[in-house]
Amino acid sequence: MNTELENLRDEIHSCSKCSRLVEFRNSVLNDSKRYSGEDFWRKPVSGYGDIEGKILIIGLAPAASGANRTGRVFTGDKSSDFLVSCLNEVGLTNIPKSISMDDGLEYHDSYITLAVKCVPPDNRPETDEIRNCLPYLYREIDLMPNLEKIVTLGGLAFNSIISYFKWKNIDVNGAKFKNNVSYEIGGKKIFCLFHPSPRNVNTGRITREEFIKTLRKVIS
Repeated sequence: MNTELENLRDEIHSCSKCSRLVEFRNSVLNDSKRYSGEDFWRKPVSGYGDIEGKILIIGLAPAASGANRTGRVFTGDKSSDFLVSCLNEVGLTNIPKSISMDDGLEYHDSYITLAVKCVPPDNRPETDEIRNCLPYLYREIDLMPNLEKIVTLGGLAFNSIISYFKWKNIDVNGAKFKNNVSYEIGGKKIFCLFHPSPRNVNTGRITREEFIKTLRKVIS
């Protein structure tokens, strides 16, 4: 493994900058008998996949019974089921499910991470919590030497990428999040997709067909 990436992951996993998030990630209760007796990860969650890849996928934050339970980004919840199934259909993963750390999931030419590394109450991180996490995200991005395309899942993920380019003094030309819209910024192609939450999927705000259609543009 890349030594710099390994050191960064160690830093992320041991982070306790945000007292509200530390308290919540440690106190959130199992919400189903399905996980009764299971040990939750209850730490910040780092990225996963091919750091040498050309594609970065970024979401909002760990889910309470997803990554906060399993310890791996987009693993073990309904959002993960939808996302990884779609990624597999376009060839970005080797299997269509993301269940646990030992399920054999691999990402092809892509790396997936989160804007906020700890699960926030009601999936709503506060401004200072986002600010505390951004340096970790920036370092992950800087460790991707072949990065060409970025897929942002939701407005917060998109805004975190915009903040990265501003930090690099790169003109973002007033780019704003809009589903299925893409931008060229700083020599990178940025794709916007709604976050694959159960609410967005169940209400039809996201359809599998449209989601995959955008992913095919990403890999083309």
